[in-house]
Amino acid sequence: MFRRREPVPFAFIAEAEKFRSNVTPPPRERSSKGQRVGSTLMGLTVVAGLVGALLIGMPALSPEQSAVQHQKSEASEGR
Repeated sequence: MFRRREPVPFAFIAEAEKFRSNVTPPPRERSSKGQRVGSTLMGLTVVAGLVGALLIGMPALSPEQSAVQHQKSEASEGR
């Protein structure tokens, strides 16, 4: 392969590292009132689901309730 060697001035390389574009990006579009309300409702729905799952699951996690209950099947009564 043939490599092309051309001299590059050091000043050009130094300027390339600190080059800044003078083109500014367009401003972000503001979300509408409906979008803000929708995202708020979605967040509240997720939080309510997590809290509900925690409240429903708490009785199963309590150790004192599982120690008190003893289940017997009908098949074991006749023995």
